[in-house]
Amino acid sequence: MKILAIEDDPDILEVMSLSFRTGWPQAIFVSTDKGTKGIEMVETESPDIVLLDLLLPDMNGFDVLSEIRTFSNVPVIIVSVKVEEMERVRGLEMGADDYICKPFSYMELLARVRAVLRRGGTEEDASLPIVFDNGGLVINFRSQEVRLHDMEINLTPIEYRLLCQLAINSGKTVSHQTLIEKVWGQEYLNTPGVLKVHIHRLRRKLGDNPEHPTMITTVPRRGYRFNMSTNRN
Repeated sequence: MKILAIEDDPDILEVMSLSFRTGWPQAIFVSTDKGTKGIEMVETESPDIVLLDLLLPDMNGFDVLSEIRTFSNVPVIIVSVKVEEMERVRGLEMGADDYICKPFSYMELLARVRAVLRRGGTEEDASLPIVFDNGGLVINFRSQEVRLHDMEINLTPIEYRLLCQLAINSGKTVSHQTLIEKVWGQEYLNTPGVLKVHIHRLRRKLGDNPEHPTMITTVPRRGYRFNMSTNRN
């Protein structure tokens, strides 16, 4: 397990480092205080998760996140002194997997990291068949691989978890509340815009026209429904 921290505050870095040395000693902790270097390290170090500050000396953290998302689906947790709800929503809409406000305890940090890493799958995986086959779309719950017409689709952990929640309830309407609770947690129930943005991105990646979707359809004022394909060619 490798954690990359992109953070310029030495005191915060020490708290992070101590948290993992104490609570997760087998984890490898690497860091940089520059956004540009952090982007490079995502490629060269292949971290399992990134802890990203928003106030960096050379780049805005949101720009760092945006750049990372052009080539990597690595889980990203924003760690910031900015506590405003709009900042949290913006981060999540841009592809962050969670948002931690400073100051934080080492127990909270470890719990959040573990929770985000768990989101790569679903709690229901153990009771599901290994493979979900919807004609051209195939989800392998064991390998967490998604393929569309035999081509692998790269999804972020959030997108994968969202797709799984819809797929395992195929043909049923899944409420906004249920999706948010399952994918992000109860603390994000007041941020429905985040769900809408991720549904839009998921549709695009699956080739489901966001303007006229047929695979993931919107049920007005209720939620979303995954429609089983009748085309098995």
